[in-house]
Amino acid sequence: MKVGLVESLNRPGGNLTGMTTLSRELGAKRVGLLRDLVPGDATLALMVDPSLEDAEGQITDVQEAARRIGRRLLVFRVRGEADIEAAFAMMAERAVGGVLINGPAGVAQSGLVVALATRLGVPAIYSVRSWAAAGGLATYSTSFVDSYHNVGVYAGRILKGAKPANLPVMEPTKFELILNLQTARALKLTIPPGILAIADEVIE
Repeated sequence: MKVGLVESLNRPGGNLTGMTTLSRELGAKRVGLLRDLVPGDATLALMVDPSLEDAEGQITDVQEAARRIGRRLLVFRVRGEADIEAAFAMMAERAVGGVLINGPAGVAQSGLVVALATRLGVPAIYSVRSWAAAGGLATYSTSFVDSYHNVGVYAGRILKGAKPANLPVMEPTKFELILNLQTARALKLTIPPGILAIADEVIE
């Protein structure tokens, strides 16, 4: 809606509907999870790709969430390997307690991001499920399996004659927290029992 694809979520208009992932809105939730994973008053960081739609809006939301919990936040806008390496060097220099990898920042260099976070001892929470399987500490995101199912439902309704303009843009209702305990041990980080209890999947 904010980029003009639809008139509103309830009434998209035109000939377009679909599913939103609420990618911006989940930033504040990730800040809260990172706070619980890294207790104390350590500075947090956000790494984001500035080419993303509404990247500045994502930054603003995360900054506000960090302010509410009394944590200082450093923002790193990264586009490639050089930016990623420079960002992690600064995090090490500033003794950053944890970092949010928001959006696809560094997706093409996921191995580099995960390796640097682990080697420098910076707990990181990511926005894409696959990062946990690649060695990332934690991910919190929309359940894409659930989203794909809902897209299939809409496709079936449209094939049966429903008009996209009359189908509200669906918002996700299922979210997933994935934890990688192997990475937690490498970071010498103890996952709080409350976080373990709400995790949808724990990678041993």
